[in-house]
Amino acid sequence: MKKVFLMSVAALVLAGCEQTVPDSGAGVGFGSYSEYEARQAAREAQLNGGSLPPATAVSEETLDSTSDVAADASAVLDATRAPLDASPSNPPPAVLNAAGISKENDFDAVDSQRTIADDAERRAALKAQYQVVQATDVPTRAGSGGPNIVEYALNTTNAKGQGIYRRVGVNLQARNTRNCAKYPSPDLAQAEFLQRGGPERDRLALDPDGDGYACSWDPEPFRKVRQEAVAAAPLEATATE
Repeated sequence: MKKVFLMSVAALVLAGCEQTVPDSGAGVGFGSYSEYEARQAAREAQLNGGSLPPATAVSEETLDSTSDVAADASAVLDATRAPLDASPSNPPPAVLNAAGISKENDFDAVDSQRTIADDAERRAALKAQYQVVQATDVPTRAGSGGPNIVEYALNTTNAKGQGIYRRVGVNLQARNTRNCAKYPSPDLAQAEFLQRGGPERDRLALDPDGDGYACSWDPEPFRKVRQEAVAAAPLEATATE
């Protein structure tokens, strides 16, 4: 009897723990499916009655050239520029001929514009304007314009820094730095140095090492030009012969 009682109690407990299966017709988590269809139908009706056109408003028919849309498009094109006709029947611009070359390189096109005689006349006119200027010696400078540093450079043979003149004085290097800073260029310093009695005398200490060149002036560039001219002279004589 006790065993039957325990089994009855267990059955009641299990019956109380059994979960109720929801109705799938209502839609799990979304409410009733019929309500969903009703909302969708209301949304479609609202869209069709609003600013968006219905699906039947789109037509596949070709627009007539006399329609308002075609007239507006034509007015826009006329207001800007005429459209380019890119159809196969429209020939390309007359830049290239049938052979595919420009008129400047087409002998037939050039011949139609000018003849060989015209070209010969033009060449003769250009040749008549051509002038050959013969090289002449540099004219001698008139008057006494001061010492000629180019002539001095060509008449000297000692290298820069090779002292050949005796210099005596106190603080020659300091005086040289101070006095050379007053000249804009070594050429002007050399001309002033020769004007004041150089290279034998050097009262301003422009040439403390006694090489005859003041304030880092170098005669080598002038000598190099003369050497190149002498080397090129035989070649020019051979070419003229």
